[in-house]
Amino acid sequence: MDKPKVIVTRRLPDLIETRMMELFDCSLNLDDTPMSQEDLIEAVRTADVLVPTVTDRIDSSVLSQAGDQLQLIASFGTGVDHIDLKTARARGITVTNTPGVLTEDTADMTMALILAVARRLTEGERLVRAGNWTGWSPTSMLGHRIWGKRLGIIGMGRIGQALARRAKGFGLSIHYHNRRRLHEDIEKPLEATYWESLDQMLARMDIVSVNCPHTPATYHLLSARRLKLMRPDSILVNTSRGEVIDENALVRMLGGGDMAGAGLDVFEHEPAINPKLLKLSNVVALPHMGSATIEGRHAMGEKVIINIKTFVDGHTPPDRVLETMF
Repeated sequence: MDKPKVIVTRRLPDLIETRMMELFDCSLNLDDTPMSQEDLIEAVRTADVLVPTVTDRIDSSVLSQAGDQLQLIASFGTGVDHIDLKTARARGITVTNTPGVLTEDTADMTMALILAVARRLTEGERLVRAGNWTGWSPTSMLGHRIWGKRLGIIGMGRIGQALARRAKGFGLSIHYHNRRRLHEDIEKPLEATYWESLDQMLARMDIVSVNCPHTPATYHLLSARRLKLMRPDSILVNTSRGEVIDENALVRMLGGGDMAGAGLDVFEHEPAINPKLLKLSNVVALPHMGSATIEGRHAMGEKVIINIKTFVDGHTPPDRVLETMF
């Protein structure tokens, strides 16, 4: 293959787009308008390489229309729940993603959300901006100390471990639930307690952080039943995927005083958000910006380029995704 025809579905950083134009026969999305399903079908019919993002649904209805020339989907993002991996494999299409480079940024944001909810930071900011602050008071805007509290991490991969390192520095006791228990060399420095039973962990935590990927097995992992196991004074934070939590059940619990608060960077039907959720003062809601740093986006783009170059040169790309990984 000479210069592969690469179609990029969304606007990427200028530095990355410029490099792609130099290396490939590249078609860019200059106005950053999300592609429709029809646009995506047209793209897979003509592209040698498709570079989608997590907002693009590359499902079987799209992949079934792909031309034989489509050999690689080099996704700009870590999650791959937007791509039908089974259909891609059946059609001989390699899929890559950009793992690792967003770990620290997402862990930073998760820690920030824990602090924001516990100390009511956004409530205080809104109070000041609205001109309703009347001065310091011994009983005004009281939040909760996080030092000495228990943090339960659901999904102890790269991001979960990075969060644990930060949380330990804030004096939190680290607990986790994972498909497999971590090796002692990882667990011991974090002084982390492993819970085989998610139900048992949820009932005992002050703060719960969702850091697992969205897969068929984790859809509504935090169901209405499991959310009810959490303590009324507990906090829930999600910087993973909205589909892991039953959002309607979460709204009912937060509104009914059955949970102290939530920090959410992702939502079940984003960009649509349950309007009842946004009316709750004990919720900190962010626009899926956990990985949104300049450094992170550049690193993601470099990974995409490396994956394409390696594949075009006839080698297995370093970030190839296998169905068994998710």
